[in-house]
Amino acid sequence: MTSALRHVTIDCSDAYALGIFWSEVLGMPLQEDDEPGDEEALIEDAGLLFVTVPEAKSQKNRIHFDLQPQDRNREEEVERLLTLGATLVDDHRKPDGTGWAVLADPEGNEFCVERSAGERAAG
Repeated sequence: MTSALRHVTIDCSDAYALGIFWSEVLGMPLQEDDEPGDEEALIEDAGLLFVTVPEAKSQKNRIHFDLQPQDRNREEEVERLLTLGATLVDDHRKPDGTGWAVLADPEGNEFCVERSAGERAAG
């Protein structure tokens, strides 16, 4: 018998606020009964559980998300995410279109934005 991955749990200082950010990033709703002040927030469709903890983030993430835009190119997605409250941490985008951008969510958790499938297919 094996185990199944049920949720990826993200410790944070405000579960609801961070859950809202990632809900907007992914275009998936928070669980219906989640509300401001809750110690947990869940995006069931993505398997992401946000849990409020007292400790602050203290170092680089050991695991992170790689996002691939579905309905826009990488540059458009980076701009959209910056508008939602992400920050640009490191830029590995190259003039030939390859590479990725490293962003951080409002609590400093790093994630990458890669090229879309269309951009990859185009070369």
